Amino acid sequence: MKRFVAIQHSYSEFLGTVEKQLENRGIGFSYFRPFTGQSLPASALQFDALWLLGGAHAPAERDHLPWLDEELRLLHAFLKARRPVVGLGFGALLLAQAAGGAPEPQHEPYAYWTTARATDAGAADAVARAIDGRSVLVAASGRTGLPEGMVPLATDDEGRWILLRRDEAYGLLFRPEMTPGMIEDTIMEEGRPLPGDIGAVLARARELWPEFRETTDRVIAALVSELDLMRERRKPPVFRIQAVSGDQ
Repeated sequence: MKRFVAIQHSYSEFLGTVEKQLENRGIGFSYFRPFTGQSLPASALQFDALWLLGGAHAPAERDHLPWLDEELRLLHAFLKARRPVVGLGFGALLLAQAAGGAPEPQHEPYAYWTTARATDAGAADAVARAIDGRSVLVAASGRTGLPEGMVPLATDDEGRWILLRRDEAYGLLFRPEMTPGMIEDTIMEEGRPLPGDIGAVLARARELWPEFRETTDRVIAALVSELDLMRERRKPPVFRIQAVSGDQ
């Protein structure tokens, strides 16, 4: 059975609309929550893909992210094993950092609607084509600059990157998994820093919901195609040690 692992950084941000897409394709997934003290998997080889989800803080805010080195280790393990990775929001920033980009010192959260623009580098990419010219929600805290030589596949209205690819990994600063209900949950999350215009962002999400769901369908279909997500990767057997009594 195909099995994905999703790293959750707050209770209010999970796979959202992506969950149903995966379930419809017969893909199982397991959540790991390092912000609760839960340890992350030791290996990439028991899973078929890794999803790094959104979060309340920027990668540069290490005092809020004591598990960050462990998560970067797991990310590098998936990249080394050439198993698919999808980073959403915070996860996209981590992917850019793992590729050699530097987290910027500004930590402020942001959320805004923009028209996605595929770049020349993204002209042949299915994910970039899926969002080109469509309204998407970009949301994260802080930014990570791209390393020299890495060209984004899509940008926002201001020319800032919102989609990148590194081998078998995609980083999405736009958020196909978000629902109006998830945005409401982030607003209600105790102590969470929020963009000043989050109310307007939520109102726009409700207004665009039918179009937003269609965009999500297009993005997930493109990710499945580009990353070959329906192919089950080889997993080493898990051996169970059985005690043997001295009489045997």
